[in-house]
Amino acid sequence: MKYSLGYLFDLATVITEKELKVRYKSSFFGYLWSIANPLLFAMIYYFIFKLIMRVQIPNYTVFIITGLFPWQWFASSTSNSLFSFLANAQIIKKTVFPRSVIPMSNVLMECLHFLCTIPVIIVFLYIYNMYPSWEWIWGIPLIGFAQILLMLGVALTLSTLNLFFRDLERFITLGIMLLFYCTPILYSGDMIPEQYRWLIDYNPLANMILSWRDLFMNNTVNYNDIAKLYGYGIISILIGSAIFNKLKYRFAEIL
Repeated sequence: MKYSLGYLFDLATVITEKELKVRYKSSFFGYLWSIANPLLFAMIYYFIFKLIMRVQIPNYTVFIITGLFPWQWFASSTSNSLFSFLANAQIIKKTVFPRSVIPMSNVLMECLHFLCTIPVIIVFLYIYNMYPSWEWIWGIPLIGFAQILLMLGVALTLSTLNLFFRDLERFITLGIMLLFYCTPILYSGDMIPEQYRWLIDYNPLANMILSWRDLFMNNTVNYNDIAKLYGYGIISILIGSAIFNKLKYRFAEIL
């Protein structure tokens, strides 16, 4: 059955709205919860790396949050995608619709959470006498869409495979932790010794973080890093779609 892009987008929007209402039902601090976790970790990392270890990076608070907020989008989308099909098992069994919109809605929901953190970034920029620029107008959607592509492919892959290999959750939890420290979030890329530069060169999340940080801190749209991110995003979509299309016909029997 063929579905138009408009139909898929509308359906993903409806499911995203449903997920948001469920998550923040009876929650008084709804918006604040979307920024509380990365802000708390930013305070901890600032205390450890700036005050104790004395890392020589200017404006380190802004440096951390401009890495942590995009990372939170990735980490939350990845973790939530593992259970997106399992959590909607009854809908999948009883209703005919494109299943791919379920992991898509998780990615879009975390995207909205990320957008909610941008005012916080602006506040910290003003504290450190740094200011947004016009480059943000096209830089944010340009980088954001590339990250959506990357995350959608990852979400499709993990949500599908987790139906058949339930131990995947354990590996992904460890993998996210490992990737966090292999990505220049707490440190800058030029601090990495030459023999370990491949951790940056072949890490799509490094391109993601560096693109956002260049935009927010330097008001620069780094088209080279963004182009690499789009390349990784297209590869991610192709892999995720291939796995999903191969196994989607077995969803009903597994669920």
